[in-house]
Amino acid sequence: MAKSTANLWDTIQTELNSLGVDLEQLCGDKLDPKKIKVVCLGSGMRESLSELGDAIRDKVVMVRVDKETSEELDAWVETEVVKSRSEAAALFIREGLKVRADELAQLKDALRDVERAKENLRDKARDVFDGAEVG
Repeated sequence: MAKSTANLWDTIQTELNSLGVDLEQLCGDKLDPKKIKVVCLGSGMRESLSELGDAIRDKVVMVRVDKETSEELDAWVETEVVKSRSEAAALFIREGLKVRADELAQLKDALRDVERAKENLRDKARDVFDGAEVG
């Protein structure tokens, strides 16, 4: 391990020990820093995770993912940041939607325009057919 990495590892262990976390007890006597994953959540993601925990998740969305994505979701479950693949997927869907919020707002505006155009078309069709129900 490079010197700077070793110093970082020592700092991490010292800090965790000060918080009462004994990595050797958690991971066994042969603690291999290459097998340890440290997960840091940015404030936005931490907020999303909190919101997710407070929300009722009663809508089911079936998603097929490749092996690599499945393994990545499993890694998040292993960190115990999330409880399940489903929760991990929900978190990242939520985060992805936040990242694309501006584009989604534009699409929603366009969809409202389409709905208004359809309503106008139905109104014109009613006029043409003397008020008969259309559609």
